[in-house]
Amino acid sequence: MSLALLETQGLSVTFGGLKALNGLDLQLHQGELIGLIGPNGAGKTTAFNAITGRVRPTKGRVLFQGQEITAWRPYRTARIGIARTFQNIRLYDDLTVLENVMVASHCSIRYSFVEAIVGLGRFRSDEQKIREKAEQLLRLMGLIHAAGEKASSLPYGGQQKLEMARALALEPKLLLLDEPVAGMNPMETREFGELLRRIHLDLRLTILLIEHDMRFVMGVCQKIKVIDHGAPIAWGNPEEIQKNPKVIAAYLGDNG
Repeated sequence: MSLALLETQGLSVTFGGLKALNGLDLQLHQGELIGLIGPNGAGKTTAFNAITGRVRPTKGRVLFQGQEITAWRPYRTARIGIARTFQNIRLYDDLTVLENVMVASHCSIRYSFVEAIVGLGRFRSDEQKIREKAEQLLRLMGLIHAAGEKASSLPYGGQQKLEMARALALEPKLLLLDEPVAGMNPMETREFGELLRRIHLDLRLTILLIEHDMRFVMGVCQKIKVIDHGAPIAWGNPEEIQKNPKVIAAYLGDNG
């Protein structure tokens, strides 16, 4: 087996005596699309926060491409190729759709502060490349028609797509999606699922997602990790997870 792109070993997070995450072992290899599911309060978002450095693990380790990154600050995890989206969409509402993606792309600029002030040197060429890259991502997400509109004017499904375009602008090796279809109607959810499968295949991108919509999860994920009360209870492909008694009792059973 090749070296895992992302690996967590016994990852645990405790808040004031409450075990939000308890011994999570997880491996993602290049090109996989994996789901992390569980009931409300199971510790899914805490896992994302621990992986990306937003919370400090109480125990355990996080490794990325074999390098330990436990408790690295979020800006450092982003620089090495881990991008994420959030449950609460974090867009610049007063900027246009295109500008939102361009802002995210500025991590790759080469020009200096002086070049930016005078608009010379590498400034123009870099800004043109950033614009072209942002437009390409908007085409990929089906949002190019709204490039000049304010981000706040997009419907909810469009804002979720824009959030993912911003994450992709970081050119990640690993993309973490936190409830990407929450709040979408059934048609938007189907469209997003098709888009996600296409991005996964075309970009050969490794993806880990959290989601409560079980039909969506079962339809897009290759394998699924289930956690309950912070602890892992199951791992397998969608068919195995659907039949797992612990999963049915802990999560699927809650939804009838």
